[in-house]
Amino acid sequence: MKHILTAAVILFSTTQVHAQSCGGSFNGFLSGVKSEAIAKGYAAGTVDKFLANARIDKKVLKADRSQGVFKLNFTQFAQRVISASRLSKGKANRKKYNGTLSKVQKTYGVDPTVMLAFWALETDYGAFQGDFNTLNALLTLSHDCRRPALFRPQIFSALELYKRGDFSPTKTTGAWAGEIGMVQMLPTDIINRGVDGDGDGQVSLKTSAADALMSGANVIAGHGWRANEPWLVEITVPNNLDWSKTGLKTSLPVSTWAKMGLKARGKMPNGALQASVVLPQGRKGPAFLALPNFKVYFEWNQSFVYVTTAAYFATRIAGAPRFIEGNPDPSLSDSQMKSLQRKLAARGHNVGKIDGILGARTRAAVQAEQARLKMPADAWPTKALLGKL
Repeated sequence: MKHILTAAVILFSTTQVHAQSCGGSFNGFLSGVKSEAIAKGYAAGTVDKFLANARIDKKVLKADRSQGVFKLNFTQFAQRVISASRLSKGKANRKKYNGTLSKVQKTYGVDPTVMLAFWALETDYGAFQGDFNTLNALLTLSHDCRRPALFRPQIFSALELYKRGDFSPTKTTGAWAGEIGMVQMLPTDIINRGVDGDGDGQVSLKTSAADALMSGANVIAGHGWRANEPWLVEITVPNNLDWSKTGLKTSLPVSTWAKMGLKARGKMPNGALQASVVLPQGRKGPAFLALPNFKVYFEWNQSFVYVTTAAYFATRIAGAPRFIEGNPDPSLSDSQMKSLQRKLAARGHNVGKIDGILGARTRAAVQAEQARLKMPADAWPTKALLGKL
């Protein structure tokens, strides 16, 4: 059945918990969860049943600490996840679910190909939605002290779904990070943004493509998606471009970029739109013009490589050609990337964790050091930069 959010649900699902309880004995942690749930108004008996089979899932921790796929560069990652089969299925599903996707676009302004690309990348169009026990995944990641502020509130959202009859502590399964369904949504998003897309009176993200697509689009729209605007356009760039202006930190009108010699492979977006030049592998590799909607992707996933690939995948389903690979400088090895991050940190840059992943902060630091050293400041780390540092 459809659900109406209560003020209490909105409060606990959107308010950041400042003093998160994590670590220590798992039983002690569960006692804290129970106490907090009761303080939120849940009956002790309901909470006891909800937590009756709770346990730490070591496979969740292993998955959380071994996300090596995000160490691939854009070309490698895109080649791995955008197969001919997925493109073909995407176009077939566009026809099969035309009615739902038209409703998605009319209601939320989200292009159908954007949802198809997410659907493909998250669960291969629903074929594999994850087999981790969702409650234990959320409890494990909340007990672990890396990101309790993200995961602890999800426990209480799952509890609310359980109270409503829409969640089973023993049978509900999904991804290792607690996401559920065909487009992988966390319990809080299901409460806040879940949509009955097929009109059967239920929000069934695991079994209903219509519910999943409408709900996912509702999440994206809620993060500020701008209707009827592009998100990513492949471009060619002149060799004499001011590389320090590339990257998401700089946004200029499309017309200004065009005057600098940028050309689109296809139709150039409206000249009044703001855009950034994204060079996933530096000035010698693929190049894209990222429009305002591109930044909404980061609300779905924080990985630059994932976001760029998901955005590009949507353009492929829409009919865009395969990107021009170019001849970028080779990626640094894992040990070289970690060495680079340590050197950047030693120079005062905030690169976050020394993890060998070329994330947004590492890219920004690389670009700053390239500019300081009078090197082309395209934010792509090379052996030459590593040597000079």
